[in-house]
Amino acid sequence: MKIAVMGGDGFIGWPTALHLSEVGHDVHILDNLSRRWIDTELGVQSLTPMDSIQERTRIWHAETGRRIHFNLIDLGRDYELLKNWLGEHRPDAVIHFAEQRAAPYSMKSDRHKNYTVNNNVSATHNLLNALVELNLDAHLVHLGTMGVYGYSTVGAAIPEGYLPVGITTESGETVSQDILYPANPGSIYHMTKCLDQLLFQFYAKNDALRITDLHQGIVWGTHTAQTRRHEQLVNRFDYDGDYGTVLNRFLIQAAIGYPLTVHGTGGQTRAFIHIQDSVRCIELALKNPPARGSRVEIFNQMTETHRVRDLARMIGDMTGAEIAWLPNPRKEAPENELVVKNDKFLDLGLSPTKLKDGLLSEIVDVAKKYSYRVDRSRVPAVSAWTKDIAAKIVHDPEGRRLKSVS
Repeated sequence: MKIAVMGGDGFIGWPTALHLSEVGHDVHILDNLSRRWIDTELGVQSLTPMDSIQERTRIWHAETGRRIHFNLIDLGRDYELLKNWLGEHRPDAVIHFAEQRAAPYSMKSDRHKNYTVNNNVSATHNLLNALVELNLDAHLVHLGTMGVYGYSTVGAAIPEGYLPVGITTESGETVSQDILYPANPGSIYHMTKCLDQLLFQFYAKNDALRITDLHQGIVWGTHTAQTRRHEQLVNRFDYDGDYGTVLNRFLIQAAIGYPLTVHGTGGQTRAFIHIQDSVRCIELALKNPPARGSRVEIFNQMTETHRVRDLARMIGDMTGAEIAWLPNPRKEAPENELVVKNDKFLDLGLSPTKLKDGLLSEIVDVAKKYSYRVDRSRVPAVSAWTKDIAAKIVHDPEGRRLKSVS
């Protein structure tokens, strides 16, 4: 297939592009490189040294003989350029990663909230609009988030996208209907993913677009089989308080002797998936598209759930790192349960990589190798959901005043 990977320079986009290229697809990356500009804005860099996208694709071609084509296009702002590219190349599938992905970044200020909404929602709608205008029957695979469901405790497993409900008619008869699981976003970023869902529902119903929405958990790990092929193909590794995912952050903190930062009680239960499984899931979704005219296909793209404090204790036991209990910058329940159904990918043959499989030590090795690149002042999470929370955040670049509990 000819596949367009929107946002293919990013944390999930790059290993996905490599994986799909290696299995034989004609891969084209469309990206505005905004994630690299955000690094500059925040004054932080990936733990792993990243070459330009042009150099990365050159190395891939030298190593494999396969080409990945790069196109500098901003989906949210360059609608005509996007439409012209799609009209010329007419891909068989489009993978949509081209959204600002960090909840903390989306909550930093009014400017960051506006940017996240404008970038994410416009990118999604421009893409859908262009597919309709071009009469392009490409399968659209979108990377969403488990965060659309929220993290409240309801006492039942979260289904894969749709919730069957009984409705009582005026005659007293009960009829069944499937609705989108009620959205409960916890940040501006998560809200844009909820808006994506509504856009997908409309365009699938109104224009018969074939759409798959992947509600992904928190990604851990950095290597895939393809990024290991050459040092310059390495994936990015974010450790800062805005973009670093919780497990990766714990591992880099342990590697540099920084206390593991647990916010609040650490009772937040989250869904997780290894990055290698993430790219496998995307390939499985591509192989199993919905029929034209059917409803949006929704998968829960996760493999296990853990409480944050349990992860911290596991990493502490493994590395000897201490735990620092800090105020929670997010506005969320201090404790939650999370039971999630993920039967669809398991039925399609996914064999999950779990934390118990031992890959954590590999990430610690990566963290230690590049620890000289760490800016300790960027480790604390300082983006706050409300002004009163912001005043309570402990921010000490050297970690000296953190209350540590072993």
